[in-house]
Amino acid sequence: MAFPSFSDEKSVVARLLATLPQTGRVEWIGVRPARRQPLLSVPEVEALTDAHLTGDHARPKPGGRRQVTLIQHEHLASVAGFLGLPEPVEPGRLRRNLSISGLNLLALKNRRVRIGEQVVLEITGECHPCSRMEEELGPGGYNAMRGHGGLTARILQGGQIRVGDAVQVLQEK
Repeated sequence: MAFPSFSDEKSVVARLLATLPQTGRVEWIGVRPARRQPLLSVPEVEALTDAHLTGDHARPKPGGRRQVTLIQHEHLASVAGFLGLPEPVEPGRLRRNLSISGLNLLALKNRRVRIGEQVVLEITGECHPCSRMEEELGPGGYNAMRGHGGLTARILQGGQIRVGDAVQVLQEK
């Protein structure tokens, strides 16, 4: 009996990592008009190529890795559970721009996604919680968010993002 070689094992893992047939959905959009201000929930927003979301105070440098932040919508209930809250945490309290359901966001690191008809994001890394979570969620907020902080992304192609838009993983070239 022949055992698979290390290179065969790597190709199996690569194939598994590339298998993301699901389509997600934008559940919530938020922008922060000024530093340290609450996020405003909006039904749609314009994503500016290699820049930021209109209405958001953040102005990252072109090529920046944190032009948009995303959070896993399903994690809102988990964070609430860790804090003993009866209802899911409102997405704006977690200071992320987009709440996405139906896709495991962590599986998208270093991948590209299309939102709606036009917008293409490159998922650039994890968005770890900061000490502001203690202010917003109370004692234990930081630890409740660990592993649930979401992801950062760069806007490769701008356009409109609307609540309800599909989020599709683009195939790697």
